[in-house]
Amino acid sequence: MLAGIGKVLPVCRMNDGCLKNDGRIKMTTTANNERFESGTREYAAYLKTPEGRLRSDLTFANLEEFLPPPQARKSLRALDVGCGTGETAVRLARLGIHVTLLDLSHAMLDLAESEARDAGVADKVALKHGNAAELASVSYNRSFDVIVCHNTLEYVDDPAAVLRGAARALRDSSSILSILVRNQAGEVFKAAIQAGDLSAAEANLTAEWGQESLYGGRVRLFTPDSLRAMLESASLTSIAQRGVRVVADYLPTQVSRSAEYERIFDLERKLGSRPEYAAVARYIHFLARCADR
Repeated sequence: MLAGIGKVLPVCRMNDGCLKNDGRIKMTTTANNERFESGTREYAAYLKTPEGRLRSDLTFANLEEFLPPPQARKSLRALDVGCGTGETAVRLARLGIHVTLLDLSHAMLDLAESEARDAGVADKVALKHGNAAELASVSYNRSFDVIVCHNTLEYVDDPAAVLRGAARALRDSSSILSILVRNQAGEVFKAAIQAGDLSAAEANLTAEWGQESLYGGRVRLFTPDSLRAMLESASLTSIAQRGVRVVADYLPTQVSRSAEYERIFDLERKLGSRPEYAAVARYIHFLARCADR
């Protein structure tokens, strides 16, 4: 266990498998945890690929725009919900921010611990074994200046409940919530451009679920409007919307993703900040604050 704040919270258990709820597929915590436990190394390897790096680098660059100046960061407390390998948490810790890493996967937490130690920021982080539903716990009430929820809402049973819990866990009106989710529009373009599957592209226009290529199984899809409505319902206000990986996935093979990485990154930053391009990105990135404080 790494040094840090707070106590380890109990794990919130749910039923196994996929359940039917009003005709819709409900993805359960236990089923998702199994694929994350077995796919930890594959996910870590993915983050080192150009597309994995680009997703992480773009998202963190967006978040860093809204962090306070360097001299104010050492007093901040952050929570990384569904921290995975700890990649984002380590970046925050390097800025001097104290970070709590919350994940239901022991394998992910073990890897995050190793990453933090190797980065020399073990004293800035704390590991918590538990799931995103625990944000509703009174233990987290108004505890954090920054909450990161990247590629987590796609896998939880009730995304709206997680957002309500995050709102309660934010310290005040200056605190930041960073959310990254799979964009429904991105699935349309992926099917049409990458796979050349026009039937799948048309079906994805109204799809609520996509296929997870790395872990297998289903993944929830969002639209900017649906995510914004969830934020408003949780008394959260969007302060910025960005697109992540707008065109990078569709570049022709003669463009080297590695050799041209910086140019691709710079282009993506420009495209992702413009609403007309952000709307069709592979991922939607929202930055939000509490509306009622």
